[in-house]
Amino acid sequence: MATGQADPRRRERILAATLDHIADEGVAGVSHRKIAARAGVPLGSMTYHFAGIDDLLREAFTGFADHIVAVFERHLAGVGTPDEAREAVTELIHVLSDGPRRDLVLTQELYTLAARRPEYRELTRAWMARSRQLLERHFDPDTTRRLDALIEGLALHRALGEADSYTRELTGEAVRRLTVM
Repeated sequence: MATGQADPRRRERILAATLDHIADEGVAGVSHRKIAARAGVPLGSMTYHFAGIDDLLREAFTGFADHIVAVFERHLAGVGTPDEAREAVTELIHVLSDGPRRDLVLTQELYTLAARRPEYRELTRAWMARSRQLLERHFDPDTTRRLDALIEGLALHRALGEADSYTRELTGEAVRRLTVM
């Protein structure tokens, strides 16, 4: 394996390995040794690139939040009419719930950290604010807050086994009821 200067993607591999590890074993299982082994990097790379486990976790989860915001951006981009925005939100809920199980697990792991630790609450608040800003391009702030909660809740319910109960039609109706005043 190449050394630090000759291996410019080492930091990214470490962050990706961290998220993979969390998705497989949870935050509680994170250690420098396990992440270094998973990333295929020398153990010393961990402390070279990150001040500690919290620094590693914050950066990894920040990258994950960026990924989810990008999913929101892709679905809400190019939306012009209110009906198109409602359809985009309906599609977003189904994409999030039918998407990679890894994303669901990482989201819940971050929420658990945020429930326990203020610095992760701040990271989660920033993520939610970015998602709401994208929704506010199409809906007023009060509607956006309700939609944000609906997106989180329905995506979770669908992902955890109630997908058949929440058809696209039912999801669309819920979105419509929240957004048509």
